Amino acid sequence: MNWFPCKVCSAHEPKKAGGEINATVKSVSFGTLCGVDSRERGIRHRPYMDESEKSDPVIQLNEVFPGDTNALNTLFGGRLMSIMDTAAGMAASKFCSEDVVTISVDALKFKRPAYQGDIIRTIARVVWTSPRTIGVHVTSCRLSRKEWNPEEICSGFFFMVAVDGSMKPTEVPQFTPNGEEESRLYNMARQARDGMRADGS
Repeated sequence: MNWFPCKVCSAHEPKKAGGEINATVKSVSFGTLCGVDSRERGIRHRPYMDESEKSDPVIQLNEVFPGDTNALNTLFGGRLMSIMDTAAGMAASKFCSEDVVTISVDALKFKRPAYQGDIIRTIARVVWTSPRTIGVHVTSCRLSRKEWNPEEICSGFFFMVAVDGSMKPTEVPQFTPNGEEESRLYNMARQARDGMRADGS
């Protein structure tokens, strides 16, 4: 368990009993911990997420309901795009700690259908950045409730721009690929984005 020490008082510190640490943890806001507004006192608590975790993948699970399917009982392509776009936005926002908007999507490759009752597992990871744009690689798989073996159904690149409170683009941290696979996806995303710019998108 990660312990977030409060510098105002020691009332919430865990107590040792018989060599073990006993702590009562309640769901409280950092801003009101110990009854003190930390923003007014100028107190900064250690962030919950380390910088190295910001580029970790986002994994999202969705069930395919009757309203998500067409007359053939397969998942609408538009619904799948919405799921993937949501996951991409989460990954980009986690990476830059800002609100993001989608500016473009690379040609998605629909490989096989998903059916009513399937579970859609979507994995989104940041793989490329420019000063104000974040490239996210998104892969969706279907999982049958009988077998639970993932089958990839779609993949592609989503490009996001971070925006401030006035909806103006803002700069983002830069992603550095680590390893062969990340370098491969980085180059693919860069090529996809360059191609979109050449087409005026």
